[in-house]
Amino acid sequence: QVQLVESGGGSVQSGGSLRVSCAASGLTYSSYCLGWFRQAPGKEREGVAVIDRNGTTNYADSVKGRFTISQDNAKNTLYLRMNSLKAEDTAMYYCAAATCMTTDRRLGVLTRLESADFGYWGQGTQVTVSS
Repeated sequence: QVQLVESGGGSVQSGGSLRVSCAASGLTYSSYCLGWFRQAPGKEREGVAVIDRNGTTNYADSVKGRFTISQDNAKNTLYLRMNSLKAEDTAMYYCAAATCMTTDRRLGVLTRLESADFGYWGQGTQVTVSS
């Protein structure tokens, strides 16, 4: 079965950087889109970034230019590099996988960046940014 395990969260000061990782197993990278979501206390879960098998990416406006999503297919690992962190980036960060078997599906998942498209989730890793 598909398993996603996040790591690398922690505490950092405003303006700092952090990289979180997600080790994936049980899935064929070519059939999935992978994404990062986050949820702060009292707020709804929101999409942060998504990447497809071709390396095409999409980002939430709030993180564009600061965050970079990438994947290492050989290591079955997804990454999120976060620079210029702000206090409002504080949240639990989740790795997720969505089936992307067709072009239409893949483009839809990339464009929407919505949690409803993703059927597999990790347990989350906490990122705390202090001002």
